[in-house]
Amino acid sequence: MSSRRARSRQSTSSSRITDEQINDLVSKLQAVLPEARLHGCLSMQVSAAKVLQETCNYIRSLHREVDDLSERLSELLATTEASSAQAAIIRSLLK
Repeated sequence: MSSRRARSRQSTSSSRITDEQINDLVSKLQAVLPEARLHGCLSMQVSAAKVLQETCNYIRSLHREVDDLSERLSELLATTEASSAQAAIIRSLLK
């Protein structure tokens, strides 16, 4: 085997993530998800795929919530006198 291939294999194996590391990361993700996101999962063990899917869904819902709140703040700002203290607070929230 050429030395180039040997180095490539060595490099690849040292940068691979282990099953234990994956399980640890999935557990950490599961810990930050709201309990309701994993509805129907009565056991403590939930598949990694389910945790990843629920994490993606949760992130999407957070993005929608941020968009909705930004829109509501913009609407509130539009109905507030531009020089008021309340308008200044709303503008600072939109930054």
